[in-house]
Amino acid sequence: MRVLIILISMLLLSCGEVTGPLSPYKMDIRQGNFVTAEMREKLKIGMSRQQVRYVLGTPMISDVFHGNRWDYVYLLEERGKIVEKRRLTLYFEGENLARIDDESQPAEAAPDVKPDNSRLDSAGS
Repeated sequence: MRVLIILISMLLLSCGEVTGPLSPYKMDIRQGNFVTAEMREKLKIGMSRQQVRYVLGTPMISDVFHGNRWDYVYLLEERGKIVEKRRLTLYFEGENLARIDDESQPAEAAPDVKPDNSRLDSAGS
């Protein structure tokens, strides 16, 4: 009987969202193309597709229906929430870069990976 009560309480505990020291670890997720300020400054109108690919790498999104548009998207998710979202869209006319849409200014360098010590601090208190 005691084992059954423990199993039922463990099952009910796992159904809800747990916060505090028992919460599950959610790692930081980085997806997409991280474009630095140096990379962005190297882009010039009139560059060929090959030159752009050399500077920025392969685009995250290549749309079949819009062959003259390349999207470089970057997402940073911390603890299950999107913290940073960037989008750089390049438009080509023929083989040359015609227009650049930059929704956010890129940081100087790649984001630092810092350990999350808040869980250790709250668990020790």
